[in-house]
Amino acid sequence: MGTNDTNGAGASAMREYDRRRARDEEKIREKWGDGPFGTIAVALASERQSTVAWKSGATGEAEVGQALDAIASEHVVALHDRRIPQSRANIDHIVVTRAGVWVVDAKRYRNKRPRLEVEGGLFRPRTEKLVVGGDRTKLVESVLRQVALVQDVVGPVSVHGALCFVDADWPLFGGSFTVRGIDVYWPKRLAKRLSTLEGTVDVAAVADAIAAHFPPA
Repeated sequence: MGTNDTNGAGASAMREYDRRRARDEEKIREKWGDGPFGTIAVALASERQSTVAWKSGATGEAEVGQALDAIASEHVVALHDRRIPQSRANIDHIVVTRAGVWVVDAKRYRNKRPRLEVEGGLFRPRTEKLVVGGDRTKLVESVLRQVALVQDVVGPVSVHGALCFVDADWPLFGGSFTVRGIDVYWPKRLAKRLSTLEGTVDVAAVADAIAAHFPPA
C-alpha cells in the first residue's frame, strides 16, 4: 500500500454530476431537437440545483483530499472515494494513522458557519445538534454509521469520525468542535491534527485491509 490513494477524491461525485448534466441536456434536446435551436436551448438552460450539488460536493471532496494527500507518508495513508459494499453510498475519505483510523466526510457549505447547539442538560436529556445554516445533525449520524462499518473491518484499532467543511464561514480563532463524538474541522486544521498523531498502529496493514473491503467507488 502506498502513502496515498490513486483514486481521485471526489471522482465518483464528478461522474454523477456529468451523468446528470448529460441527462438534463438530453431532455432539452428531446424538446428542441439536435439542431441550432437545441444547442441554444442547452446553452441558455440553467443547471438543476440537484445536478449542481454533485459538482459542489466533488469540489469539496477534492479540496479535502488535497489537504490529506499533502500529509501522506509511511505513517499516514489517505484513501479516497471508497465504495461501501452492497450499497450505492461511498465514504469520502478514510485516513489511517499510527493513532487509529479517521473516517472523513467532506461537505461544502459556502459562507455558512458550522456550530454546536446544545439543548437540555440539568432536568432533561442533553442533546447536541450540528447547525450549518440549519439543522445538519443528519450529517453526524451518517458519519457515525460509516465509522461503525470501518470499525467492523479493523477490529481493535480505534476508528474516529470527522466532518470537514469547505468554504465555510470559520472564525479567525477557534472554530473546531466535537458533536456527538464527531470532530468538525476545516481541511487545513484536520490535516494538521492528523499529521501529529502518534501510536503503534501498523498503518500499512490496516490500510490494506480497509482498501480490500472498501474498493474505489
